[in-house]
Amino acid sequence: MFRLICKTLVDKQRSVDLSINYVRYIQTQSSLSSISKPTNQQSLTVSFLTNSCGLSLEKAISVAKVINIHNTVKPNSVLQLLTSRGFDKSQIATLISKNPTLLLADPEKSLRPKIDYFESVGISGADLPKFLCSNKQLLVVSLKSNIIPIFEFLKGLVQTNVNLVHAVKQSSRIINCNIEKRLAPNVNTLRAHGVPEHLIAKLIMIHPSSLIKRRDLFKTMMDVIKKIGIEPTNFMFILAVRSMSVLSKATWEKKKDVLMSFSWSEDEFYLAFKRQPMLMLSSTKKIRELMDFFVNEIGLKPLDIVRCPNLLLISLKKRVLPRWSVLQVLMSKNLLKKDIDFIQALIVTKPVFERRFVTSYMDDSEVMMAYRDGLRVQAVVADCKNYSDEGDPELSRT
Repeated sequence: MFRLICKTLVDKQRSVDLSINYVRYIQTQSSLSSISKPTNQQSLTVSFLTNSCGLSLEKAISVAKVINIHNTVKPNSVLQLLTSRGFDKSQIATLISKNPTLLLADPEKSLRPKIDYFESVGISGADLPKFLCSNKQLLVVSLKSNIIPIFEFLKGLVQTNVNLVHAVKQSSRIINCNIEKRLAPNVNTLRAHGVPEHLIAKLIMIHPSSLIKRRDLFKTMMDVIKKIGIEPTNFMFILAVRSMSVLSKATWEKKKDVLMSFSWSEDEFYLAFKRQPMLMLSSTKKIRELMDFFVNEIGLKPLDIVRCPNLLLISLKKRVLPRWSVLQVLMSKNLLKKDIDFIQALIVTKPVFERRFVTSYMDDSEVMMAYRDGLRVQAVVADCKNYSDEGDPELSRT
């Protein structure tokens, strides 16, 4: 009797399992069918997006929910216009994926005038497709109401088309910005704080998005920077604007806490920021790793880093570790002067470092091995897309 009951329970469980698996199978087939088999109404759209625009089938089906192509005359004209201006297949796919409604735009009345204008100010050749792919709104916003007024406003500050093109390529988002509500008030705030015109122009060329900030927040930021003690006539002032404009209060405090955990006082933190405002653009992880290595491995004092905050802009993997390996070998062989300045050895340019610490010891196999290993590390890290140095490119160059 007991065996019979057990057999019955097992058979029922198998029946339940089979039912569950069957339901899952039906759901899976239904899901796959919805991806691989578009409706008849969507078929022309999906076909055009995959065959002419280079989108994947899955992406094309997704995009087909946004637009519906009834005939291909206008979309083909759009693609012909883009191709004639240097777009390759991958760039067309990128642009259409970001803004598929462009395929339904009038190429002659809507798109061509904007492209012609961008080319007229100097955004042309290979730069044009890259620029237009950087912001899906560039071919959507009004030429007369948005693009031309923004370009003319910026050119009035940076003076030349070359500078203008450099600025908008740094951040095309500024073209979406409202002049009366954001740009003009924030520029006036800079002037009111005593920032000279040439530094305002420099800020726009370095990081135009700094001026997109809400004007009340921008004023507060100006007050904080001035309170820290950075003079508005000093180049460091606009670097401070550039740095603080992209940081939330929470992120600022988090990075500040990391630095102060290495025995920095609040005054020392602000002194370091005053000397190099870009240090706050390094990630929290990077700041922690660099500080830990400098203090606990090399033996620098926290105050040494306050005096030279540029140390927090360089790469641990690409610069510090390879150079430190070479210096350790030289120290083990008593080939370094006792008063060697390790900080300078880490921040000098690559040619200077090689001249001082490598080429003079080319006959020493250990030194050369340490240096070659360092270069191999650099090459591997350079190819790693998940790793990037933050901060001023000039200061973080290996």
